[in-house]
Amino acid sequence: MDRGNVYEGKNMALFEEEMDSNPMVSSLLNKLANYTNLTQGVVEHEADEESKRKEVKLPCMGTFIGVYLPCLQNILGVILFLRLTWIVGTAGVLESFIIVFMCCACTMLTAISMSAIATNGVVPAGGSYYMISRSLGPEFGGAVGLCFYLGTTFAGAMYILGTIEILLTYISPSAAIFKAEEVDGETEAMLNNMRVYGTCIIILMAIVVFVGVKYVNKLALVFLACVILSIIAIYAGVIKTAFDPPDFPICLLGNRTLSKRSFDVCAKFIESNNETKTTALWQLFCDSSLLNATCDDYFSLNNVTEIQGIPGIMSGVLIDNLWSTYSEKGSIVEKKNQPSVPGPEETKLGGFPYVFTDIMTYFTMLVGIYFPSVTGIMAGSNRSGDLKDAQKSIPTGTILAIATTSFIYLSCIVMFGACIEGVILRDKFGEAVNGNLVVGTLAWPSPWVIVIGSFFSTCGAGLQSLTGAPRLLQAIARDGIVPFIQVFGHGKANGEPTWALLLTAGICEIGILIASLDSVAPILSMFFLMCYMFVNLACAVQTLLRTPNWRPRFKYYHWTLSFLGMSLCLALMFICSWYYALIAMLIAGCIYKYIEYRGAEKEWGDGIRGLSLNAARYALLRVEDVPPHTKNWRPQLLVLLNLDSQQLVKHPRLLSFTSQLKAGKGLTIVGSVLQGIYLDKCTETQKAEENVKSLMGVEKTKGFCQIVVSPNFRDGISYLIQSAGLGGMKHNTVLMAWPESWKQTENCFSWKNFVDTVRETTAAQQALLVAKNIDLFPTNQERFTEGNIDVWWIVHDGGMLMLLPFLLRQHKVWRKCKMRIFTVAQMDDNSIQMKKDLQMFLYHLRLNAEVEVVEMFENDISAFTYEKTLMMEQRSQMLKQMQLSKNEREREAQLIHDRNTASHSAPVVKANVAAAVPEKVQMTWTKEKFVAEKHKNKESNVSGFKDIFNMKPNQSNVRRMHTAVKLNGVVLNKSQHAQLVLLNMPGPPKNRKGDENYMEFLEVLTEGLDRVLLVRGSGREVITIYS
Repeated sequence: MDRGNVYEGKNMALFEEEMDSNPMVSSLLNKLANYTNLTQGVVEHEADEESKRKEVKLPCMGTFIGVYLPCLQNILGVILFLRLTWIVGTAGVLESFIIVFMCCACTMLTAISMSAIATNGVVPAGGSYYMISRSLGPEFGGAVGLCFYLGTTFAGAMYILGTIEILLTYISPSAAIFKAEEVDGETEAMLNNMRVYGTCIIILMAIVVFVGVKYVNKLALVFLACVILSIIAIYAGVIKTAFDPPDFPICLLGNRTLSKRSFDVCAKFIESNNETKTTALWQLFCDSSLLNATCDDYFSLNNVTEIQGIPGIMSGVLIDNLWSTYSEKGSIVEKKNQPSVPGPEETKLGGFPYVFTDIMTYFTMLVGIYFPSVTGIMAGSNRSGDLKDAQKSIPTGTILAIATTSFIYLSCIVMFGACIEGVILRDKFGEAVNGNLVVGTLAWPSPWVIVIGSFFSTCGAGLQSLTGAPRLLQAIARDGIVPFIQVFGHGKANGEPTWALLLTAGICEIGILIASLDSVAPILSMFFLMCYMFVNLACAVQTLLRTPNWRPRFKYYHWTLSFLGMSLCLALMFICSWYYALIAMLIAGCIYKYIEYRGAEKEWGDGIRGLSLNAARYALLRVEDVPPHTKNWRPQLLVLLNLDSQQLVKHPRLLSFTSQLKAGKGLTIVGSVLQGIYLDKCTETQKAEENVKSLMGVEKTKGFCQIVVSPNFRDGISYLIQSAGLGGMKHNTVLMAWPESWKQTENCFSWKNFVDTVRETTAAQQALLVAKNIDLFPTNQERFTEGNIDVWWIVHDGGMLMLLPFLLRQHKVWRKCKMRIFTVAQMDDNSIQMKKDLQMFLYHLRLNAEVEVVEMFENDISAFTYEKTLMMEQRSQMLKQMQLSKNEREREAQLIHDRNTASHSAPVVKANVAAAVPEKVQMTWTKEKFVAEKHKNKESNVSGFKDIFNMKPNQSNVRRMHTAVKLNGVVLNKSQHAQLVLLNMPGPPKNRKGDENYMEFLEVLTEGLDRVLLVRGSGREVITIYS
């Protein structure tokens, strides 16, 4: 390190420790000033930033070129040219106005919400997907991102179908591969043509996109010019109709519209050289060309009239077109208020040259078909990476584009209704005007302006969808939140999404095979509406949460507007098609649950997480008010774990037992104590926490982990019991393992700590569960096919003993075990009555269990009990008096323990035969040993030892030991082969001097049993017979 650097920045020497991890403000600002949008995702972007900054040219698009025009181009499209006239004719001007107004209001509200999100920080490439996922979290982001992707893909299919419809209906009808033999088969033939041509065009477009997006972008301006020219041509045509309407005559038979494809003269016969000749129209309705031929009744009764198809804006035709004319599929397009004589009911109209409706029409269906024409508002935000100032351009450009297009749509509705005859408006494919595009008939200077313009604009829109959709899929795949689509994140060396393009073309093909524009439009309406709904939701959630990071530059938003937009989107979904809406929601829901299930480990500071925190805070404050009612009581566990020197859990089965007891419900806090000072133990604490959390994951224990560092073990446990949990979400039960090696004093969890823990749980009014022989307890994978869970109910402490077996039997491990309840009758108890009462109590508790009352009569204290008590007291007295070396003490403790075990390992016999004669007892301490000891410790108090041999056991201890021995005998007799034994745990003595004896009593009480759960209630009722 050279000398110059030593003193560099010495003004900030106070902060030099932080410099390693935290940058100086000046260097941070320098980085932000040179910010460029490169790749999707923040972390990846920051990683790539330095290496790519030299290559990336600064984004340079302004509002007009970068946002306004792309939005205009995407919004104005196929529906305007191919379906808007038909929607106006069918729904009438007023209802069409309502449809367009609803859809435009929906997109305008969405644009306001989107502007707020887009201006709240930098939005990298990825547009709407990025905004939603970073605002609502990975689950919503993935679900909505994929919905938006599907919407964009189906939009591509719709544009391609529109392109083919223009080509085969208006440009070159002779290019059709499938020709209909009869009029009835025309629709089917048209659909087949769509499928064949559509597939070809998709392949062609996919190749163009694959070869290079730059060609698509170069053509974009040409396509945009086509759209703008077409719209100008419509407005020019409308102005021209005021003084010089174009000549497009329509032929009517009575009030029925005739298709001009099959004849040219609109008359039944013509005078030629003083001779009356029948026309081509006559021959279509009659069986011969002769005047006396048999003709169709309706044809004979009604006259043929010719009216102007486009009477002009001054003609007053608007009044006729105000109201709706919905019809069934296959009905004839008829002119209102036109005189006609109804003929007899026709059996078959198919052979006559009438103009028929091809689908059944009703208001909600028209909403579904129209809505795609207002989508495309995201075009600007999708280009956020190329904008000079995205935070300024996106709101201004998008809202201006929506305002412009809304004006165009609404004015077009009025203009079409005011200029064009109603029967032509309802004639979807322009059959009455020689197969011309209906909008084209209005345009000036020629219908071809619109036909060619709309052809190129739909073509361009299709190409843009095929360009945009794969990029969106690639952005989602690269985020790694939906594992099964990660393969689509890869692409060519330059980043072009090849695999995503193939999938997009495949999904597009599904839309092409549906083949009907009117069927595909509602599908993509659903996906777009769902996407817009979530954009509104994201804005509303962020605004209502008042997250500190929510500071949009765009100020003209309010959560009520977002909420209104969201409601409108949801309403439109169900208006368009309730079953499509449900399917779209189901797809989004499945993706959401899948991402949640696979565990999207992403922390994006999203609103839903904020919402969860707010909800949790609200719920905690509500819970804080009152303690839970007995009906709602469930064990909220604090599990005390022991860790070894490697910070690994000593008894993993304790967590298995926890998950069996909890079945994922209620609160579980897994706590442990590390001995030491927190500053020194930071890394060990983190390691311990990771180990415990990973084991909790393996054992499927849902809960929280809390590791406490304390100077000594005893205090650490006390801290946990006092402070674990938060507010109303505190534990009410402590679960711990029995300290197996409690007699070894160097064990950190010695008997003193154990007894103090028992006392503290009682003081804190918490229940205590102690699992003895925890390593013999079953894992979560084991299944007991038979056996019993035995409850020994000695004293009533709130009904905890009843509740625990019921909870355990909810789990698969214990499900097949039967529950048995034993209670103990004393001398003066009526055991038969006790059994009846207990059965009735269990019946009211709705618990199924066998009941047994065990009689334990008073009898003399056995010599065995007396001896055992004496040995216990002698041992504890000795350990107190002698300063034995560590090894000696261990050995001594072990010998006495072995001695006790040996004397009690034989089956328990009745009291009169139970014990050996005291004289035969070989005490561990002998006279010789005393002499040796005396030489070892000169200062030892010899008189103390004499006292030990002359000791008489404490009467209270003898009585307690008597209970322990007797009860142990009874329990062993009944429950030796039970899968689990639950026992009341006696409380520790009030006098602390007898603590070690207390441990001995518990040891004797549970001796010879495999799995024991000692239960000490909190004193409050935890189970009730009332509903």
